[in-house]
Amino acid sequence: MNQEELEKKVRHIQIHSRKVVSEVLAGEYKSCFKGMGIDFEDVREYQHGDDVRTIDWNVTARSGKPYVKQFMEERELTMYFLIDISASGSFGSGEKTKLEIASQIFSMLAFASAHNNDNVGLILFSDEVELCIKPRKGSNNIMYMIHSILSHEAKSTITNIENALSYLRKVRNNRCVVFLFSDFIDNGYQDQMRETARIHDLVCISFSDVREKLLPNCGMLEVTDAENGTTITIDCSNQILRKRVLYLAEQREKDLYSFCREINADLLHISTEDDYLHKLISFFRSRSDRSADAR
Repeated sequence: MNQEELEKKVRHIQIHSRKVVSEVLAGEYKSCFKGMGIDFEDVREYQHGDDVRTIDWNVTARSGKPYVKQFMEERELTMYFLIDISASGSFGSGEKTKLEIASQIFSMLAFASAHNNDNVGLILFSDEVELCIKPRKGSNNIMYMIHSILSHEAKSTITNIENALSYLRKVRNNRCVVFLFSDFIDNGYQDQMRETARIHDLVCISFSDVREKLLPNCGMLEVTDAENGTTITIDCSNQILRKRVLYLAEQREKDLYSFCREINADLLHISTEDDYLHKLISFFRSRSDRSADAR
């Protein structure tokens, strides 16, 4: 796209994302992503229903009345978005590609972060880290990131999630929330992903397209692997092949889900045909419920 088309698209994403954040996502985001700790703020007299574990026994002894401690959440967070820009993200059998949907979800989450005064950083990667923007606050930072995602031309077609996570560990030691956007069509990233989840709050957002599961029933078809350039001809009418493709795609999703559960990372799966706003809201609420149960 030319510069005028790019600016128009960035502006459209900005307007749409801010509207969604202000009307829908802001509250869900805040309850979903808590601060990294709590600070003591003050004491007040005990009221019926207060948790007895918060009683300040020193003040209670001095005053002769029960007092409880009040705490203030450390609200400020740092959010790092790692977005896979390899060639497989350019695939989409419908109106939008996987990467286009990823950029829109990034925009909504990033504006929700800015709404809550959080820091937002961005890493774009293929088989190497192609762009890193350090975490900052503010809408102008978000706009610059959206522009960068849409205008960046990847240097490589290949995916290497391991390299991206390894790079993150070099630039970010302190705990933060890490969003990893990819279709996860890659191997050998498990150890780095496990270590990332140990240090950070890891949220994986996996993207797919229906044609990666269900082949069109159209007879002979020439297909090209977007990442390695290999071209083959397949018979889409072959039922054994169709079942095999479906099985492998579903098994890859199951394996990723099981692995994320094992390392205590969150996973949200988005297909190009999904209502991704609805899935985001459901994810936020599910995560908030789990956090409440844990407390």
